[in-house]
Amino acid sequence: MERDAMATEAPMAPVTRERRVRDDLEEKLPKPYLARALEATDTDNPNGTAGHNNNGMSVLQQHVAFFDQNKDGIVYPCETYKGFRAIGFNPIISLIAAIGINVAFSYPTLPGWLPNPLFPIHIKNIHKAKHGSDTATYDTEGRFMPVNLENMFSKYARTIPDKMSFWEMWSMTEGNRVTFDLFGWIVAKFEWIFLYVLAKDEDGFLSKEAARRVYDGSIFEYYAKMRGNAEEKMN
Repeated sequence: MERDAMATEAPMAPVTRERRVRDDLEEKLPKPYLARALEATDTDNPNGTAGHNNNGMSVLQQHVAFFDQNKDGIVYPCETYKGFRAIGFNPIISLIAAIGINVAFSYPTLPGWLPNPLFPIHIKNIHKAKHGSDTATYDTEGRFMPVNLENMFSKYARTIPDKMSFWEMWSMTEGNRVTFDLFGWIVAKFEWIFLYVLAKDEDGFLSKEAARRVYDGSIFEYYAKMRGNAEEKMN
């Protein structure tokens, strides 16, 4: 019975063998099950992203803050568009992303009941816009759950440890689907496809480090800086 209490695979549930979870996390990361409010940590970065300032924001708020161009705590569609352009997406994709993101996530974050036709996203309330069928790496208050990031890759990164191919990533979004959650299914796939296009390596894999850094938004700052430096050299 004591052995069964720590088992991570059930003989009658083959999926638990196919999607394995790690049992060694505490050897590399203190309290991996503890929700981190300020830092996106993992076994390789137990203190979060070096040089990244959290500004007292939750990890989910940090994820969105890059797109707040004027730092007023509100993200309008034009700011979302500018943010996508800054990290390298073309005008058409950036426009589609700006419309889709702000239309979908504005209302839950508004301070009142009345809709705003300008579709602003209020960063203070971004935890209210958390959707279903996700990885649960953010909790319902916007904290970061290291154990869920680690298990995402232990379950689905079959070819190379801590890296997912496109189809492994696709399988991950399929595995996270919640019944009848059409909105969550669609949004999750779009989010991960955007990240894959942005951060895949030369061999076509998405690393755990890239995924971790998208959660705290530091990856957006990184690519915006890289693109800015490239344009300076060209000029």
